[in-house]
Amino acid sequence: MADIMELLKTRRSYRKFEQKPVPEEVLRDILEAARLSASGGNKQPLRYIVINDSSKLDSVLQYLTWAGQIPKEIGWPKDNEKPVLYIAVIENVKESPYSETDAGIADANMTLAAWSHGVGSCIICACNKPKLEELFGLGENQRLHSIVAFGYPSHKSTVVDPGDDGKLNYYVDEEKNFYVKKRKIEDAVSYF
Repeated sequence: MADIMELLKTRRSYRKFEQKPVPEEVLRDILEAARLSASGGNKQPLRYIVINDSSKLDSVLQYLTWAGQIPKEIGWPKDNEKPVLYIAVIENVKESPYSETDAGIADANMTLAAWSHGVGSCIICACNKPKLEELFGLGENQRLHSIVAFGYPSHKSTVVDPGDDGKLNYYVDEEKNFYVKKRKIEDAVSYF
């Protein structure tokens, strides 16, 4: 098993993927990571919808927004770069007041489990949630928290320090690799 700190340092958001399916055993590990996620009061209010049928992937893709800080022609996946798997994270808002926090933890667990197998991911909350909730046939107390896109990355994504201007906008180089600015630890942490 990969070292957890190395996974945390190298797991980034990927938005373009090889057109190679995620094996069933890797999908099972991703879902198991979600199932094992911490849950406030152990209410376990989350459910997951797996979308890996090639005939249904585009019906989800049309409602997603990609890389909002980058022009669409660069940041959005083209036909040969689309995700090969989505997992929708569904909250039951009646079961727990902590479902949003639980969903964030589940997203993190799933993306780390995927990355331990070399599968990249992108957690997407910028989407047309009402259309997706309708597409998935969600019930009255159910709400879409996020969609996580998965696939084998076809680009690199690297953490870099912010420049002197302090801006945190990510960017893409001429080879279409992503660079994500992260605050230095001394700029994000204080002690009481």
